[in-house]
Amino acid sequence: MVTGPSNSVEAKLPACVVFDCDGVLVDAVSSWRTLHDHFGTDNAKNLQHFIDGELSDVEFMRSDIQLWKNKQNPIFKDDLFRAYSGVKLMPGARELVAELKQRGVFVAIVSAGVDIFVSTIASMLKVDDWIANGFEFADDDSLTDEGICRLHAGGKGEVIKKLCEMNGIISSGVVSIGDSEMDLSMQIEGSNFIGFNPSRDSSLLAFEKAGVEIVTEKDLSLLRPLLGLE
Repeated sequence: MVTGPSNSVEAKLPACVVFDCDGVLVDAVSSWRTLHDHFGTDNAKNLQHFIDGELSDVEFMRSDIQLWKNKQNPIFKDDLFRAYSGVKLMPGARELVAELKQRGVFVAIVSAGVDIFVSTIASMLKVDDWIANGFEFADDDSLTDEGICRLHAGGKGEVIKKLCEMNGIISSGVVSIGDSEMDLSMQIEGSNFIGFNPSRDSSLLAFEKAGVEIVTEKDLSLLRPLLGLE
């Protein structure tokens, strides 16, 4: 189902579409949550502290890693790849990205998820550019205690601005797509945002308050008319 403001003007094909990864291009709430499920850990309390701004991205990543290491230490890169082996693309993802690229649209992924996972999705979908947070590994490929913060989950707009500058894209030609309230930071001035598959009730409420289009079903093909593909 698509909800939100009705547009009397037909949607125009954007110059650039920026996707969040977790919960949007893949049918998994979070690439971090996938690892918690794999190791049998729960970081819900710290997640709320993070959403409330009481933990930094680096502190939040460190708390995740510590929980996993309490269950298994050392953890190797191959262990993490195995944890992601069952994650599937969101229905319609492959077709939508392929159609956008065929129509000359620049497609990027801006994710606060895990780089070793996001890079695989980026390669699979053949997107033009991507960025994600991630891990540090020792020489033997074992996981260290620290994460790598390349972007703040609530500050994706700065990354998108740089992406536009590097590729000569004006903000009015950008549409960003995310599943959480923190993804609203993707909506740089002059651009559009679509809320897809809201990850929490608070995300849906935030999208409604922001007055953006919302797609509640797990089907990326429903974005086609909102992206000027119909």
